Amino acid sequence: MGTKSRLRRTISKWANNDEADARDLRRTFTREGVVCIGDAPDRAPVRLRGTLRTVTLRPRGGVPALEAELYDGTGTVTVIWLGRRRIAGIGPGRAIEVSGRIGTHEATRILYNPRYELL
Repeated sequence: MGTKSRLRRTISKWANNDEADARDLRRTFTREGVVCIGDAPDRAPVRLRGTLRTVTLRPRGGVPALEAELYDGTGTVTVIWLGRRRIAGIGPGRAIEVSGRIGTHEATRILYNPRYELL
């Protein structure tokens, strides 16, 4: 009976689409020199790869700001380009590599004005 419940848990784990997507993303974006978002330290230079989940225009202090949520299967970080209304090629579902320093604002991890490369 114990084996059956363990088997069911394993099958349920592998059948869950969210977990399967996260596993695929971790496999896809693991590269030398690139840090997983979940392991990325704050206030240190990092290179991250992932997929943009959302991209929105949110003015900050009267200045336009393009805000995106980057996800790599281990965690998320909010990427903000200040003074930009849009960036060609930046949209939901797009794979991207960013580099910069992660900060925290109101319990949200944020990367301001990172260098980026479309993948």
